[in-house]
Amino acid sequence: MVDLRLAGTPLEHILGRAEFCGLHIRVDPGVFVPRRRTQFPARQAISLARRDATAVELGCGSGAVATAMGSARSHILLYAADIDPAAVRCARVNLAGARASVFQGDLYDPLPASLRGRVDLLLANAPYVPTVAIGTMPTEARVHEPTVALDAGIDGLEVQRRIAVVKFFGATG
Repeated sequence: MVDLRLAGTPLEHILGRAEFCGLHIRVDPGVFVPRRRTQFPARQAISLARRDATAVELGCGSGAVATAMGSARSHILLYAADIDPAAVRCARVNLAGARASVFQGDLYDPLPASLRGRVDLLLANAPYVPTVAIGTMPTEARVHEPTVALDAGIDGLEVQRRIAVVKFFGATG
């Protein structure tokens, strides 16, 4: 374990879990590690969620944000999507027992069409690192996390622009 850590393997990958919003979130090797700084927006979303809300987490990775939401608000209906098969498998484990469905695909693409007009909360910790800056990132991220979870194109906003093309919000969104 020490050799893995010295080689730059994220501690969360070595332990197989990360602490997030007071929960132990499973994090498999190669899956994006949920960051502590994401807990603030996750808690804000939890505080805004109505009892009967429908929430979607795009680019869910391990599903940490959706898992925190489901843990705090058990009546919420959750949908999560990620393009990475390893992340989807991990999110399905983390969201087991919640009112949740996890889909593999790019952003909105894999979500059921029946969600159109029914989403109350959109959750996303989208990539924001410009492509040219990935090479300067710490080994933990650059080598051990999927590039798709880090790379946000030329200006670091490509994924956010794609998310901003909202397709599923209801009247309250």
